[in-house]
Amino acid sequence: MEERILSTKLTPEDIEYDRNLRPKKLSEFIGQGKIKEHLSVYISAAKNRDETLDHVLLSGPPGLGKTTLAGIIANELGVNIKVTSGPALERAGDLAAILTNLEVGDVLFIDEIHRLSRNVEEVLYPAMEDFELDIIIGKGPSARSLRLEVPRFTLAGATTRTGLITSPLRDRFGVVARLDYYAVDELEDIAERSASILRVEIDSEGAHEIARRSRGTPRVANRLLKRVRDYAEVKCDGNIDKNVAMEALSFFEVDDKGLDRLDQRILMTLIDKFNGKPVGLNTLATAVGEEPDTIEDVYEPYLLQLGFLMRTPRGRIATERAYEHFKIKPKKDASALF
Repeated sequence: MEERILSTKLTPEDIEYDRNLRPKKLSEFIGQGKIKEHLSVYISAAKNRDETLDHVLLSGPPGLGKTTLAGIIANELGVNIKVTSGPALERAGDLAAILTNLEVGDVLFIDEIHRLSRNVEEVLYPAMEDFELDIIIGKGPSARSLRLEVPRFTLAGATTRTGLITSPLRDRFGVVARLDYYAVDELEDIAERSASILRVEIDSEGAHEIARRSRGTPRVANRLLKRVRDYAEVKCDGNIDKNVAMEALSFFEVDDKGLDRLDQRILMTLIDKFNGKPVGLNTLATAVGEEPDTIEDVYEPYLLQLGFLMRTPRGRIATERAYEHFKIKPKKDASALF
């Protein structure tokens, strides 16, 4: 699989990079205005009453700041945060070990919470509601149930696929927030803030050029900023303006709409190989050499947002806008689909 400069998946390099760039307070967090206002009220109320914050479910596409917000919640509450993920909690005992080691008021952050196993999820229910754990000791007729108290805590769950969370789990969250894609001006502010932390000279036009190709996603904006910084240091004087940003992004094959080579390959496969006819997801994935889930979860959302792709009952279709983007005239049988 080809490495994507525009991928929203975290790499080991990103994790270290994000530690320095991630805001620590709500006042430093750019974008998601309504969510910040609501969280500020919830957090202040919980602190005034000396209570733990209600459990929080953060949903939305990858790279929009769900993990960052979970860390901010813990910082604003003045408590510790324990980070894990749904796939990492394979057995009920894994969850029990984490919960029993929390302190009162701590935040437990579970990324990809929709991927929790059923056994782990059932243990989580009483822990969320009553702050108690039901542990089964032994097997068969001699098995007995033991109920343990756990410290009062706040569960912060993050998911990119809310529909896969079971209703009993979803209903136990007192605060539910969905993060949306960012506007270009917000991404411009994020690029400028990150550049100042990295001690990179960038003007507003250079930041704007990076922001408008960042697919509405802060993680992509920061990743593009890193690559443009590398280009500016090697090919230019290290400063980033509009021309340097345009040259660098063109060098890394990120086009004017923020599409990289793999986005373009998907669209050109629909246009060229299948003559604009509807194509099933599995067929399209095989044609471009990607997994169907990756096509559906990573590539398609932005192409749909741009209006370059349509999902139909018969399959995926490249729209008239996609043809115009590549300056290709639709064939007669393809144009009849629009």
